[in-house]
Amino acid sequence: MLNVAIIMGRLTAEPELKSTQSGIAVCSFRVAVDRRFKGQNEERQADFINVVAWRQTAEFVSRYFGKGSMIAVQGSIQVRSYEDKNGIKREAVEIVAENVSFAGEQKQSVPTKVPPAASRGRQPNSTDNDFEEIPEDDDLPF
Repeated sequence: MLNVAIIMGRLTAEPELKSTQSGIAVCSFRVAVDRRFKGQNEERQADFINVVAWRQTAEFVSRYFGKGSMIAVQGSIQVRSYEDKNGIKREAVEIVAENVSFAGEQKQSVPTKVPPAASRGRQPNSTDNDFEEIPEDDDLPF
């Protein structure tokens, strides 16, 4: 059996990072994926796909991606059942992310998530008042 999903698109909102009662990180986000074909009025259409990431992948997405960021997601499709607030049984279809990566060029309007204490390529070290270097954008491997 094979259950593999690979998508690439833009985040429609800020990723939502939460923790389970046992402290495991889980991040939910939605990706807008353009369709290959155009609609009747020649406008490109998109599908909006829910994604959930766990543990380190969840923390990675929450830290480095924001609304409008291009993202590539590889994972598996999961269908789960739940009851809504009115007691009606519903189903949710989502991709459980196994790998995520940066995709395409970044939009200039998407802010990078840098801690407030960081300035001009330097970030305070958590153990003391020294600073550790943060590589400039040109030095990053992606």
